[in-house]
Amino acid sequence: MPNPDRLTALDSAFLHLEEANGVTMHVASCMLFEGEIPPYNEFLAALDSRLHVVPRYRQRLANVPLGQGRPVWVDDPHFNARFHVRHTALPRPGSEQQLKNLAGRVFSQQLDREKPLWEIWLVDKVEGDRFALLAKTHHALVDGVSGVDITTVLFDAAPDATPPSPPERSWVARPLPSDAQLLAEALLERATLPSEIVRGVRAVFRGPRRVLGGIADDIAAVGALASGGFSPAPHTPLNVSISPHRRFDWVGADLDRFKAIKNVLGGTINDVVLSAVSLALGRWLRDRGFPVEDLTLKAMVPVSVRADVERGALGNKVAAMSASLPVWSQDPVETFALVHAEMGQLKESGQAVGATVLTNLSDFAPPTIMSQAARLQSRQRFINLVVTNVPGPQYPLYLLGRRMVAIQPMVPLAENLALGVAIMSYDGNLHFGLNGDYDAMADIAYLASDLRGAIADLGEAAGLPSEEEEARKAPEVHEPAAAPTPPGHEAEVALEAEPDVPPMAFSMPRSRPGSRSPRRDAGSGRRST
Repeated sequence: MPNPDRLTALDSAFLHLEEANGVTMHVASCMLFEGEIPPYNEFLAALDSRLHVVPRYRQRLANVPLGQGRPVWVDDPHFNARFHVRHTALPRPGSEQQLKNLAGRVFSQQLDREKPLWEIWLVDKVEGDRFALLAKTHHALVDGVSGVDITTVLFDAAPDATPPSPPERSWVARPLPSDAQLLAEALLERATLPSEIVRGVRAVFRGPRRVLGGIADDIAAVGALASGGFSPAPHTPLNVSISPHRRFDWVGADLDRFKAIKNVLGGTINDVVLSAVSLALGRWLRDRGFPVEDLTLKAMVPVSVRADVERGALGNKVAAMSASLPVWSQDPVETFALVHAEMGQLKESGQAVGATVLTNLSDFAPPTIMSQAARLQSRQRFINLVVTNVPGPQYPLYLLGRRMVAIQPMVPLAENLALGVAIMSYDGNLHFGLNGDYDAMADIAYLASDLRGAIADLGEAAGLPSEEEEARKAPEVHEPAAAPTPPGHEAEVALEAEPDVPPMAFSMPRSRPGSRSPRRDAGSGRRST
């Protein structure tokens, strides 16, 4: 029997991808909470009381000598939650832009392979009487969908929820296997795996018609993946060598608004999401002076193939499709129609099934071959960016009685990919997280602004009232008069009142959402006046 603690081929590939310069393969999120930050020791105790539900969070990797097998998860005998939970605070005024800058810096740092592959940063002093959590988990440990399930385990569904039941016995780390044990077990698995394959072949001949039909479907699906996913992607400013450093930005949207758009235009929420990303990227490229006539970008869209009974299990159960984004189109209705038709064709073509077949086959490949394949994949030229949409809980979550008001997801960058877009729904809202290379995406704040404009354009095309109009219809709330400013503090108050600006001294565009942004000089990163 194979070791259940051994990494799958896909999980192992995420480790090999980090061998490329500038690549870190952890998924992450920035979570905002209302209220006063919990004391560090109280938060640590609450986290520790739930770790028995996710034992992988106390385990680290053990490598097989001579590369004769994929790594295995082993208990960390020196596990200390204080190493993984960091405490910091923003300087005044504690703006969201400062939080974005901190998130970009934290998300740039690679996780320590000698420790369990996760970190949580407890961030104090966020303006508006809020605090934040920056959470990082290596992709080899958890994919997006199972990560959402783990989040619901670590948090509560009510502000006064009953604490979880304690474990039956205190956790004690199992002895670490020796190098000789790791090598012997890996070689034994390699020798016995063929017998597992023989058993599978016997099963084939018990139901030849059913199995031959399945094989034919798998071959067709792999063919669809090869034709749609392995053709070269066009060269764009998104496809350059990346550094280890990141910029992070986000955009929030109303989930009901996306539902209304898809109902009017006739499609799915994912169609609206991809259309908004396509319109935003087209506007961003035009403002950079990059020609977009007849330009169609290729986005890798990860798809969860995790069964419902597997939800909450750690490890990766994902496949991928290559979707076309018609950035040449500036018409929201036309863009939506093209994206909707493209996604329908992809579902019929079986690209995701083909990717799953290849991933399953790679579990039988020798580790050295898988390592080389992962390195080749890291230098791919088949996609321009990653866009992943993960469903989150549609009810509020609480941490020690404090309500989580937003969660901004982050998808890692592979080599030659300077931008990743992650979308997560939570409690009636959609949250877009933009992860960009620090150098190549110095104007990521402009892309965030373009995304807001694209969402507004789609709403206008669907005949929806603008968000400004809806806000005017809302009942007016009368705020109490502000206290007078003490003498000598006028400059300090004025500084805190200034709007947030993007990094690198850029100014946010003054145009209303949905209007065309002023054109920037090509390659300069600045917009002309």
